[in-house]
Amino acid sequence: MDRLIIDGGTPLRGKLRVSGSKNSALPILLATLLTDEECVVDNVPVRLRDIRLTFRVLEAIGKHVQVSGTRVRIIARKPLKTRAPYELVKQMRASVLVAGPLLARFGWVRVPIPGGCAIGVRPIDIHLKAFEDLGARRTLDQGDIILDSPLRPGRVRFKFPSVGATENVMMAAAAVPGVTTIVNAAREPEIEDLARFLNALGARVRGAGTPVVEVRGARDLHAARHVVIPDRIEAGTFMLAAAACQGSLRLLGVEPRHVRALTLKMREAGAVVREGAGELRVSMKGRPRAVAIVTAPYPGFPTDLQAPWLAWMCLARGRSRIRETVFENRFLHAAELARMGARISVSGDSAFVDGVAALGGAPIMASDIRAGAALLVAGLAARGRSDIHRVYHIDRGYERVEVKLRSIGARVKRVKK
Repeated sequence: MDRLIIDGGTPLRGKLRVSGSKNSALPILLATLLTDEECVVDNVPVRLRDIRLTFRVLEAIGKHVQVSGTRVRIIARKPLKTRAPYELVKQMRASVLVAGPLLARFGWVRVPIPGGCAIGVRPIDIHLKAFEDLGARRTLDQGDIILDSPLRPGRVRFKFPSVGATENVMMAAAAVPGVTTIVNAAREPEIEDLARFLNALGARVRGAGTPVVEVRGARDLHAARHVVIPDRIEAGTFMLAAAACQGSLRLLGVEPRHVRALTLKMREAGAVVREGAGELRVSMKGRPRAVAIVTAPYPGFPTDLQAPWLAWMCLARGRSRIRETVFENRFLHAAELARMGARISVSGDSAFVDGVAALGGAPIMASDIRAGAALLVAGLAARGRSDIHRVYHIDRGYERVEVKLRSIGARVKRVKK
């Protein structure tokens, strides 16, 4: 099992190009199930573990995937299956997004409960209720969700602006003639990107990026080409890493609007962040001021940047509060940061951080993608050596992370066991 070894304390300097968005590429790749014609998707972070797994899901259902650089070509290889394989779906919750396209096209789909989690613990129930509102019937058989009955256009209102549920319904509605309205829709940039791809396929989506999205579906969707937006979470992680190391970093190929919530908070904490056309410049001197955050759906502070933000606040002057309102159990990184000398107490949905002058290197273990990002930020800023174990979590969301970090001055290497 791979691990990363970091000799921390070196300021990050130089420039770095941001990869295409994983969270945008995943639903767009799965949306190619809506047509049998060829689709070409550019700026895909093809080395990511989750993206590779998505390719396998598409192949298992009946597509053929060709990869050339960051370009992915997807064509129909044989009649599509309407059953997603458990051995793949259990590895990635986003696999539930196959339900919308397949149900809309074929009137029947069987999908294992993603990751083996119970319905209701994760917001899978939001997806299912929405499909029922559009005419689907739901049954549960041996751990699989079966949805059948042809979908009809209609109105869906979410109790929470779930990104995945919004994407799933948008994809389903794209293949159902008539107008489907989604109320309390997620507003993330990835929703807007998916809308652009669905429009390229031949649907008509209006209102993406607002709380109300209208989708006018078409029975026959066609070939399409698309370029995936930059990864705002990768960009934000490198912004925080540069600040934690008291460095100066220029990020290229980024959309400043997508990370505005982070930018405002970083400036409040003392970082200098300059926005340009398709780029950001971040620099920091000294320890940050303690600044509280509350995670919220877009355009609020992103939950996926909560962990690396907490790692930076471990070095702040004073006490900060980090409140997590989007996901439960998302402070697992606190215990690992404590091994590095951080002073963190967790109570309910909040973590209280009393900043220290410096962190020390230690053996630490990633528990999920974003916790891994927090350990990267901490390890880069810490004095001494840090060994990060379970790097496969980081590999799910950060492409060639050690190569990118070395290019901007970090002393980091991957050790393969």
